[in-house]
Amino acid sequence: MFDLDLLRTFVAVVDAGGFTRAAERVHRSQSTVSQQIRRLEQDLGHRLLDRDRSGAAAVPTEEGELLIGYARRLLGISLEARDALANPGRAAVVRLGVPEDFAGRKLTDLLSGFARQCPRIRLDTTSAWSAELRRLLAAGELDLALVKRDAGDGRCLARWPERLVWVAGREADIDADPLPLALFPPGCIYRDRTIAALEALGRRWRVAYSSQGLIGVQAAVASGLGISILAEDAVLPDHRRLGAPDGFPDPAESELALLAKPGRPDRAAGQLVEYLVGALG
Repeated sequence: MFDLDLLRTFVAVVDAGGFTRAAERVHRSQSTVSQQIRRLEQDLGHRLLDRDRSGAAAVPTEEGELLIGYARRLLGISLEARDALANPGRAAVVRLGVPEDFAGRKLTDLLSGFARQCPRIRLDTTSAWSAELRRLLAAGELDLALVKRDAGDGRCLARWPERLVWVAGREADIDADPLPLALFPPGCIYRDRTIAALEALGRRWRVAYSSQGLIGVQAAVASGLGISILAEDAVLPDHRRLGAPDGFPDPAESELALLAKPGRPDRAAGQLVEYLVGALG
């Protein structure tokens, strides 16, 4: 088990570049600092610092370089734990809804970035189709939600345009009758757009593949199981984009909109709104 006091002194010596300045930082004598470093080296069985002849200056050895990162993390966790126990009532929870078809890695990066920026706010995230997210918002079961919708469809806290495109597999038969489709389940705007567009074109269609997740629909399209409408940033290298020359006019744009439950967002929800506007903008 590491002695945090010894680690604190070790970090001070590395940061200060020597024992004299480190002693000033930790408010101890230089001899005490030297003794603590020796104790730490004895405990770990490695020399952690190379001293000059005067003993005042020091640089970390290879083992010291390895330890310094762990030491900083351990000290940081210790401070975080003390702060959390000292202020148990300060933690806040924001309930966020996100679309089922939101790209997984993008969402993970987004939420982890907010967690690092606002560690005292806990996110409870619910994934559902946009129609269900709207219902949960209206019922007060969510504080905020990112939803896919028609462009300009009502008030929102922020919105981001989303270009939609027709996609098919490289070898897909786009003249098949009925035309096989790879779709999300009912409640997804992409599904509604796909079916409505084909009906307007007078094309017969059938659902060849349905998936709750974006990855499943992307894979089904790439393998030639069916064509679909996806957001432009969800098109894969294995997809073939279709357009008017292929008999598939460009779909109208949709948008990703940030909505809030009825009433004014509280401070924690407001911080998340500010973060999302910056991160997605």
